[in-house]
Amino acid sequence: MNCEIIKSSFKKKSQYKNANSYFPIEYIDKMNQQNYSEPTSKTYRYHFQRFLNHYIGIKPEDITDDQIREYMLYLVQEKHYSASIQNNAINSIKYYYNEVIHREIDCYYLPRPKKGKILPKILNELEISQILKSIKGLKNKCMIYLIYSAGLTPSELIYLKIEDIDSQKMQIFITSAKGDKDRFVVLSKKILDLLRDYFKKYRPKKWLFESYRGKQFSKRTIQKVLQNAVKESGINKPATLTILRNSFAVHLLEKGIDIRYIQKMLGHKNCKTTMKYLRVSNRDLNAVISPLDNLDI
Repeated sequence: MNCEIIKSSFKKKSQYKNANSYFPIEYIDKMNQQNYSEPTSKTYRYHFQRFLNHYIGIKPEDITDDQIREYMLYLVQEKHYSASIQNNAINSIKYYYNEVIHREIDCYYLPRPKKGKILPKILNELEISQILKSIKGLKNKCMIYLIYSAGLTPSELIYLKIEDIDSQKMQIFITSAKGDKDRFVVLSKKILDLLRDYFKKYRPKKWLFESYRGKQFSKRTIQKVLQNAVKESGINKPATLTILRNSFAVHLLEKGIDIRYIQKMLGHKNCKTTMKYLRVSNRDLNAVISPLDNLDI
């Protein structure tokens, strides 16, 4: 098995037991051939590297099915990882054995963890307004405003390119995390005005938001910007980048936007994923008029 040392921007020495761990180059080649997006590729590589580091000294093709099962138990029983992280780990391992070296291992997996039906946390429009007003700096404003105004994920934000902003159609082009369902989302007039000022000041080269030497911002940096604004605003409720996206969806629902359009803007494949926002919406049922009342009878 041909391997090489992977030295990627997503990997820090502190994340791994051995900074010189080997990674199968075939894994990366296969993902490139199948046109996986960079965010998905990074996630898979990160979790598979952690799996390999758990069995340092053993070639990946020599890791047994029992050892795979033991590793999944380790994530659950010792690391107490969430269902989402467990699923990412399963997907990354399954990809190597099923897709790269064609060794079927599904029957050896633990059942996939079920995500609890937790109501999505949101902020009301007044709280969002207070937070947004508290953001310092033009670049910071543009990033956080974009996440709320278009319902973006942090990954979608940091991979935005200059040409993805269409000021003629007032749309933003979003590359799907899995590379198979690109979409367009709404471009706010307010954010367009901010972006024009931002572009004149910073002149980004490739990515819409660049930190230094043309590199992208990290999710952690963007979250820190939001946390500072939340503290400054005096809002005591939980406020994360995901909660901004949740709030975008719920606020559209409360304004009567069809849930199918919201599903498209969020990039959800299944309408059931979008339906969860109905459970926290304050949309007034009394505002709904029975179709019978509109008939001339």
